[in-house]
Amino acid sequence: MNKIQKLIEENVFWLIVLTVLTVSVAMFVEILPLMFSKSVTQPVTGVKPYTALQLAGRDIYVREGCYNCHSQMIRPFRAETERYGHYSVGGESVYDHPFQWGSKRTGPDLARVGGRYSDTWHKAHLMNPRDVVPESNMPAFPWLAANKVDAAGIPARMKALRTVGVPYSDAEIAAAEKEATGKTEMEAVIAYLQGLGLALKDKR
Repeated sequence: MNKIQKLIEENVFWLIVLTVLTVSVAMFVEILPLMFSKSVTQPVTGVKPYTALQLAGRDIYVREGCYNCHSQMIRPFRAETERYGHYSVGGESVYDHPFQWGSKRTGPDLARVGGRYSDTWHKAHLMNPRDVVPESNMPAFPWLAANKVDAAGIPARMKALRTVGVPYSDAEIAAAEKEATGKTEMEAVIAYLQGLGLALKDKR
């Protein structure tokens, strides 16, 4: 046994081969079955693809790094569900590319933030978080109110998402630019936030 262990530890080739083999077996056992599970690959009732404005808002949300402080994954523990609502399920994120699950919470989890606050509250919060949450350490994003959404680029993004399974129709793609034209980045982010978690929001 000691000879085998020494061979593996001192021979880079065998160390790499056995490491890859171990990871492959783990992936086969843990990940592969989920790829064929309907609970993960099929949308839950009520989940729809993002509208053009919500999609633009999501891109801005990612661009500004909001995911670095806010997760969108509620764990199935009482402390989590009492505070945030129904725990997150895979079927909610089938249209997210990439999904915003994670464990980082400098700020609260946003998986169920949709409808929790008014648009006016969100605008004030993004302009200066301390105006509505005095103890907040979140940075302000006032430039979002001045910047306009890149409406012309949204149809191409929707077409790209359609190639990976998001069921956008030709009519939705054709109307996307008009829907987002003239909207500010602030309005887009708020539209995205207001749509989060509504499908399972009231199910406990």
